[in-house]
Amino acid sequence: MNSLARNHAASADDEGIALAAAEAPAAPAGVAPSLHALSHSEVRTIVISLMVAMFLTALDQTIVATALPTIGRQFLDVTNLSWVITAYLLSSTSVAPVFGSLSDIYGRRAMMTTALGLFLLGSVLCAVAPNLLVLILARFLQGLGGGGILPLVQTVLADIITPRQRAQYQAFFSMVWVSAGIGGPVLGGVIAEHLHWSVIFWINVPLVLLAAGILLPKMKKLPIHHRPRKLDLVGGVLLMAAAITFLLVLTWGGNKYAWLSPTLVALMGAVLSLAGVFVWHARRADEPFLPLPLLTGPIVPYAITAAACAIGVLVGLTVHMPMYYESVYHLTASEAGLALIPIVALSVPGATVAGRVMMHMKHYKWISLLGLSVGAVMAVVLAIVTPLPLWGLLTLLALLALGLGTTFPVAVVSVQAAVARHLVGTVTGAMNFFRSLMAAVTVALFTAILLAALGASSSGMLEHPDLGATSSADMIAAFRYVFIAAAVMLGTGALAIALMVERPLGDAPKPSVDMAE
Repeated sequence: MNSLARNHAASADDEGIALAAAEAPAAPAGVAPSLHALSHSEVRTIVISLMVAMFLTALDQTIVATALPTIGRQFLDVTNLSWVITAYLLSSTSVAPVFGSLSDIYGRRAMMTTALGLFLLGSVLCAVAPNLLVLILARFLQGLGGGGILPLVQTVLADIITPRQRAQYQAFFSMVWVSAGIGGPVLGGVIAEHLHWSVIFWINVPLVLLAAGILLPKMKKLPIHHRPRKLDLVGGVLLMAAAITFLLVLTWGGNKYAWLSPTLVALMGAVLSLAGVFVWHARRADEPFLPLPLLTGPIVPYAITAAACAIGVLVGLTVHMPMYYESVYHLTASEAGLALIPIVALSVPGATVAGRVMMHMKHYKWISLLGLSVGAVMAVVLAIVTPLPLWGLLTLLALLALGLGTTFPVAVVSVQAAVARHLVGTVTGAMNFFRSLMAAVTVALFTAILLAALGASSSGMLEHPDLGATSSADMIAAFRYVFIAAAVMLGTGALAIALMVERPLGDAPKPSVDMAE
């Protein structure tokens, strides 16, 4: 163990458990860094606790949706109900890079404690909210915690599992995410119908306490990879402000305000100004909040692009396909929800296959390249041959989802392996940030495509569906453009993977950001 400490390298046993810290912060003279070995059972306990934490943040993105009508009736306010969802989206997206960077400064355990604490406090305030405004503000607070949990989960996993084994675990976490995404609306509807809607938030309390009680004590033995440095508060505030403003543009554009309205034009000007000031500040700061060179090199930008394109298509189709099912196949709302399962669930087997390939093969990026290419081809076929029998449509969508699912473990592990250990949290938070932004952009893009194809009169239909006003033929024609857009995005992701440098897994990370030519 002492030799590992002197060399600052990560080692692992046969099952891929990291036993030592890479690039630990310098200890005082004469004091050796504290390195702790994790047993197999401790690693399993940590992984299970991380899954519980991820389940919480994934569940709360969807569980509230089906309870919104009940909440609106109680508070006698339906016009502002969408902010219950939007507030969580704004805070959880913008805070991801913040928690990732702070974990590289103050350590994983401190930031996981903070994230779980914010999530717990937000959940309690949501449950006892006396009116809709308090509920919306509490959801924003809850989103700050939930948005921090996801990058921290992936970062802690990187601390205890070697890159080659980590790919398989990423598939397990994808399964947890999908399970929460599918089960959230169902559970929320059952609670709203048979219990009080506040139970949706109360159930978070025992789960948070369970995850914290098991996880936090074990995290004391985690390898030390963080490096204390000056906190760039200005950079963090600028990045969050730019992200929140941009998400407001996407939320309001074409809905509350016309895209070229003075309000949205002013907001877009604010976004560009904030982003420009952030870049200017990051280039001049001695220790920037998000080092811009971290997003360069032959691996990181390509992996982030591929993952963002894949998640964008997945979320975009999940949001809009129910409209297609109900209009073209005349399914009920519940049947349309069940028809989403092939899109959402089949991404997990794709991630699992990619994880197995990364475990056993030296050259691994081909599985993601193949998967994204298959997904792009399926999207083209959908655009050309629709309408199809329902089973045919679901089969093609399942193959598309299976293909894009291969991207997630490849992208995450490649990004984490491309940077120094003390920057893993920062780059993981940045990846989650750009993925969430791309998901929001794609939803807005697909909505704009449908509005343009169906005509301006359909704008109200997308917000308050009246599918009887739109013929099946018109809907089929409009969705051809959606499928073409999905094909372009998946093709872009495949190109990014093709251009990404493939680093052998299991090798110790270099002591600085990968800036290879």
